[in-house]
Amino acid sequence: MSEFSRREMLSAAAAGGMVAAAASTDGLAEGQPAFGPTPPVLAGAQLPAFRFQLGAVAPKTWNGGWAKEATVAEFPVSEKLAGVLMSLVPGGLRELHWHANAAEWAYVIKGQCRVTTINPQGQSQIADFAAGDVWYFPRGFGHSIQGIGSEDCLFVLVFDNGYFSEFGTFSITDWVGHTPPEVLAKNFGVPAATFANFPKREVYIAKGPVPPPLPADPAPGTLNAGTLTHRYRLLAQRPETYPGGTNRLVSQREFPISTTITGALMRIKPGGMRELHWHPNADEWQYYIGGRARMSVFGSNGRVRTEEFNAGDVGYVPQGYGHYIENAGSADLELLIVLNNGTYESISLANWMGANPHLLLGTNFEVPDSTFKDFLTSDRFMPG
Repeated sequence: MSEFSRREMLSAAAAGGMVAAAASTDGLAEGQPAFGPTPPVLAGAQLPAFRFQLGAVAPKTWNGGWAKEATVAEFPVSEKLAGVLMSLVPGGLRELHWHANAAEWAYVIKGQCRVTTINPQGQSQIADFAAGDVWYFPRGFGHSIQGIGSEDCLFVLVFDNGYFSEFGTFSITDWVGHTPPEVLAKNFGVPAATFANFPKREVYIAKGPVPPPLPADPAPGTLNAGTLTHRYRLLAQRPETYPGGTNRLVSQREFPISTTITGALMRIKPGGMRELHWHPNADEWQYYIGGRARMSVFGSNGRVRTEEFNAGDVGYVPQGYGHYIENAGSADLELLIVLNNGTYESISLANWMGANPHLLLGTNFEVPDSTFKDFLTSDRFMPG
């Protein structure tokens, strides 16, 4: 069975599972999310791997760049989010395309690129992105990405569907190449011979000249952009500072178009950690940019799994699973976190314990209530 056939079967299974889950929620209180049985990968006596070595994967290459992916086919626990690491040379173009089954969120690690988009109202935007910038395209929005500047552009793409495959998108060359020339002629009002030399297959990544700079002041009457921008400058954001490091958060609150995804850029100092916590409303996908980390995940019924991560690795935490992340090295840990919900929610173990009387905690843990008098129970987001 081919890899693409396997992915089609996975997608069909996912669709069937969503139908079954929807049917099972009849009668739930309004506002409750759909749910279904525990995914098989999480139902065993032992927790599965929460680490995938994306950096070690051999990329698929073109003249204009390369890409490598981590979907549920490669990383079975990652059912709700998929990721792609992509690089474009100057002039390299990720061709015009759209995604039918997933929104796209991205973070630029280095270099520069230019992005074009169009929405269902026919409004378009052309914007340049640099290291530290984020973009978001809702499901179905047409877009392209092209490397600009003098160096390769490297970025991480994250999709709010683990069954999504970057190598199975809807590309403009694939569609036009499989449409009869006489139909194209009627559609565009040009002779059918115009399309004689067009590609007959998907180009995916093309290589062309580096486009000229965008005008500083567009000519009057030339803009047709929507009310919401697709660009957010995350690295330019003033970070929240803690004893153990810093955090920059971008949710729908900061970036209104990003309705299904929240992102965070964390820098954890040596000896620091992201405290014990869980997310009630989202799964968590991680990309380790630099440094070494140790993550422990708690999955109920005495199941705990601890793994170590290096630059280029991907991590994953299912919704509601308790976890913490430690800097396991001697240099700063730089970590990109993506959650599949535009609203950010987190509950920390320290705050939870701090919200309960010492007498109750003593009873719960079967120790004297005085045990808890010196516990630090607030503002522990990233202790040092």
